Amino acid sequence: MNSNYPIMVKLEGKKAVVVGGGKVAERKVTGLLDSGAQIVVVSPEATEELIRLASIGKIDWQQKPFSEEDIHGAFLIFAATNDNELNQAIKRSAGDLQLVTIADDPEGSDFHVPSQIHRGRLTISVSTGGASPTLARKIREQLDHQFDERYEEYLEFLFLARQRILKEVKDPSRKRKLFTGIVSDEFLNSQDLEADFLRLMQKNDV
Repeated sequence: MNSNYPIMVKLEGKKAVVVGGGKVAERKVTGLLDSGAQIVVVSPEATEELIRLASIGKIDWQQKPFSEEDIHGAFLIFAATNDNELNQAIKRSAGDLQLVTIADDPEGSDFHVPSQIHRGRLTISVSTGGASPTLARKIREQLDHQFDERYEEYLEFLFLARQRILKEVKDPSRKRKLFTGIVSDEFLNSQDLEADFLRLMQKNDV
């Protein structure tokens, strides 16, 4: 069995086409909203949420049946209709360099969207390779409790602290100590991250 290769893809400015207007399509669109992708939905009908997103300019809703030109220039294509034959036709219409996921055919898809949680800069994805989406959701719920809302502020702190360390600290050994120090439970549970960081910098200023 060939395993899937997990990657994080930058979609900013890239075209992502979702064919379908039901709840499955809505979930795909919702997952794309914060990516910066140019989201196009192709469907004669759409859920209330998709209509709302189109009305405020978050997505481009093409209120029409699918045709091959709809996916021209698309980087990602989501075949998310309730018609298996149409989903397969969408896949056949795609070019060699276009990636397609088919809602009702994981094995025939080029990629899968894993179950995931977001805490600011932190993203944790869970995939069972199509074996059990239910188990993936269960594991995601467990991780959701483990990595709570504290991590959003904490990850932002880690990002800024890392930039400062890289800029101000030249000694490789001191850098390693600082990078290790800021990922301790002391910082995760800190009431004053900036003050604790300054103390750590001073402590390792040797």
